Amino acid sequence: METTTDYFSIVMKLLGALSLLIFGMRMMSDALQKMAGPQLRHILARMTSNRLTGMLTGTLVTCAVQSSSATTVMTVSFVSAGLLTLGQAISVIMGANIGTTLTAWIMSLGYNVDLTSVVFPAFLAGIILIYQKRYRFMGDLLFGTAFLFLSLVMLSAAGNDLDLEHNESVVNFFASFDTGSYWTILSFLAIGTLITCLVQSSAAMMAITILLCSTGVLPIYLGIALVMGENIGTTATANLAALGANTQARRAALAHLLFNVFGVIWVLCIFFPFVDLVCHLVGYNPELSGQTKLLPVVLAMFHTCFNVTNTALLIGFIPQMERIVCWLLPEKAQPKEEEFSLQFIHANLIQTPEIAILQAQKETARLGLHVQEMFALVRQLLEEKNSEKATLLYHKVEKQEDFSDKMEIGIARFLGQVSEFHLSDDTKTKVRQMMREIGELESIGDACQHLARTLNRRQESGVDMTPELYDKLRQMMQLTDQALTQMNTVMTGHGRRHDIGQTYRLEEQINEMRQTLKDENFRAVDNRLYDYTVGTMFIDLVGDCEKLGDYVVNVVQARLGQAR
Repeated sequence: METTTDYFSIVMKLLGALSLLIFGMRMMSDALQKMAGPQLRHILARMTSNRLTGMLTGTLVTCAVQSSSATTVMTVSFVSAGLLTLGQAISVIMGANIGTTLTAWIMSLGYNVDLTSVVFPAFLAGIILIYQKRYRFMGDLLFGTAFLFLSLVMLSAAGNDLDLEHNESVVNFFASFDTGSYWTILSFLAIGTLITCLVQSSAAMMAITILLCSTGVLPIYLGIALVMGENIGTTATANLAALGANTQARRAALAHLLFNVFGVIWVLCIFFPFVDLVCHLVGYNPELSGQTKLLPVVLAMFHTCFNVTNTALLIGFIPQMERIVCWLLPEKAQPKEEEFSLQFIHANLIQTPEIAILQAQKETARLGLHVQEMFALVRQLLEEKNSEKATLLYHKVEKQEDFSDKMEIGIARFLGQVSEFHLSDDTKTKVRQMMREIGELESIGDACQHLARTLNRRQESGVDMTPELYDKLRQMMQLTDQALTQMNTVMTGHGRRHDIGQTYRLEEQINEMRQTLKDENFRAVDNRLYDYTVGTMFIDLVGDCEKLGDYVVNVVQARLGQAR
């Protein structure tokens, strides 16, 4: 009974240590991404000019954030947002697989070096920094690192307490497997894949593998089979995240899976010679006993050799990988009614707020282009004399306005989800700016609908305006369209050096023209040059154009961070 209680207590310590390991890794990753979020975004977006720089970028970013899953999901998000091509994403993913091997080396260090001396000073320094607002992310990083090291110390201690090497039943269990059989290797590979998929953490599975190998009960060949399974299982995170994303994002996630599966296949073909070569590099002899201290290093070395060699083999075949994933996941034609659904935003791809902000900016820019398309339909409606065609145009504007409302709600909900994260002050400001942008863009959509409704009333009432009034409306709408074009130049990122004075000058022209036309209209109605009903319709259209111009100014101000 006492022995059973002891084992239960030790197993609970092991599970707790694994939980702490996962939490520490997540805390480190989140802190690093918050500290360098915008920089990571620019690095991934710019340093992928060719497959080699893309691979190096993926390696460096993964080493920095200590999570290949974070880098891969980030990359998939960029592909979804149209910032990276599929080929660039594949090269980054290859690099991420190399970068993640650093985690295995850190863990092997934890089993060969006493980390206790650095854990508690890290906790102390971390809590001091957390309470200093300016350095709180650095404090989170230190806390995450301390938790990681503490979990490794706890795992090592729990492994010693289990004393598995002297447990005859456990030793006999693992000894019953024929390490020279490919069926055994494949079975442990499947186990490694399944457990990694379930716990969504290759780091946790690597820790279990190192623990079992370091006690001497798990033969190195079976431990390496588990590591190979981890490489396949870790792809589940990105593939699950990409399920609700667009086709390109799902292709990038699938490429990650194919890359690792191909690596496992060729290693299986030369499994025993390859493992023996890795053991030779470390100086470990599988046939000798008493070398358990070297086993964590062997696992880390295999992980590195596997991913580096796999990348070297496949980096020249990225175009072929693109064609394969495109063949496996062909582009599906979007139904017409889904034309204006959210394209760049996918809530399940939120990995860090900074990346999510980028997705929202792309979607907001798309909303800006959409409302200008609505205004183009209004201009067509102004010229249409055929009542049936005019009615069709009016219904088209109404339908597009409904889609713009849905887009606004979708973006706002997404930004609300982002706001639930622990945000930096800069990111909070961006969220507020975008909430303002989408509100003003939706008002532009409402103005377009109001213009269309007034023009539709012209058809229904049979009251028409004079040719002179049409000419003046065309001039007013031309100015308004220029303002929209200028707004979208800023929204799509091509106007970073945009002088907001240009926007103000265009607004002044629209305001002056509105006042001039209002005065002229008052005199014309007073002199009975045309009916009062015609004059009211005309001035309503002019007023809506002027309001639309005001909304444009508000959008540009919000995007450039200007006050109201």
